[in-house]
Amino acid sequence: MERVPRDAFVPEAVKDQAWDDTALPIGLGQTISQPWVVAKMTQSLMLSDRDQVLEIGTGCGYQTAVLSHLARRIYTIERHKPLAAMAQERFDTLRLRNVTALCADGMKGWPHKLAGETPQFNKIIVTAAARHSPPQELLDQLALGGVMIIPVGQPGDQHLRAYRRKEGNEYSIQNLMPVRFVPLLPDIA
Repeated sequence: MERVPRDAFVPEAVKDQAWDDTALPIGLGQTISQPWVVAKMTQSLMLSDRDQVLEIGTGCGYQTAVLSHLARRIYTIERHKPLAAMAQERFDTLRLRNVTALCADGMKGWPHKLAGETPQFNKIIVTAAARHSPPQELLDQLALGGVMIIPVGQPGDQHLRAYRRKEGNEYSIQNLMPVRFVPLLPDIA
């Protein structure tokens, strides 16, 4: 996180608060998460430089940039076209060559084949809250032994969870901490 300038990812109006440990508005009703939440989510992924990561909810791109310094390849999806465009500009400016960004419905997972195969990711991170459980399309793209970090629950009663894929379609689930995130929504906005 020390290598990623958080102030490069927030609007001018809140740049003076960029280094505060608080969530900040980034437009379209979305926020950049508190630094300690970004740190906890990133740490919970247990990343290695061999990992291929799927991120759902690019937002301003800050979490993506942090991940890009820790994993081999990041695939990130944002549903809001203006946010996706601004994040891509930041990735280009910071020369994040291991990031592939897309504006799409993140609830459906990565929509393209990778190396001719249906995508499978070692790690998946979701930065919006699923109401009851992760979308099946995301669980299907989690590789055997992989980890998904996702907030789950209703507004006011959300928990960050780690889903670890075991044999077949079995998962171990660990509650990590209470959180507050925007809802995970379908479609492109």
